[in-house]
Amino acid sequence: MKYIVQYLLALVVIVFSTVFTWYEGSEIRNNHWEWEYSAFFSNLFTNELTTSADISQLDHFIYAAKFKPLFPTLLIVSLSYVLMLSGYLLSKQNKRNLIIIQCSFGILYLLLGLTISDSPTLGGKYLTTVFIILCIANFIVAIMVFLKLKKDRKIIYSSI
Repeated sequence: MKYIVQYLLALVVIVFSTVFTWYEGSEIRNNHWEWEYSAFFSNLFTNELTTSADISQLDHFIYAAKFKPLFPTLLIVSLSYVLMLSGYLLSKQNKRNLIIIQCSFGILYLLLGLTISDSPTLGGKYLTTVFIILCIANFIVAIMVFLKLKKDRKIIYSSI
């Protein structure tokens, strides 16, 4: 029951932050000078952006992340929490798999943080910090699980 409540709370935060991120990012439609730098998906799918109708909905999230990072940060943290909780629940019985999952997420967050670390925008700096913190958190969880697994094995072997 406690996991259901955690999932529901995280999903409420995800929905809330997604809607606000999308809304704040819709400002890109009015800032045509930013289309070249923040309309990544639109530039990927179309040859030339000529009107605001050419802007992809996904570009709203990039723009919001760059210039208004509060709700994108909430979105990333809540999604990460759901992923960590899911990894824990799926691997609760197999600690080795849990360690692998946590290390994999840690590496993913490290790569994401390094990818956007050169960003000159405020949002890029915030999200780099968030990704590095999430990376460290995942590695700490992996280390704690590893140490517990090692301790449990010592107890088993010393009692034999």
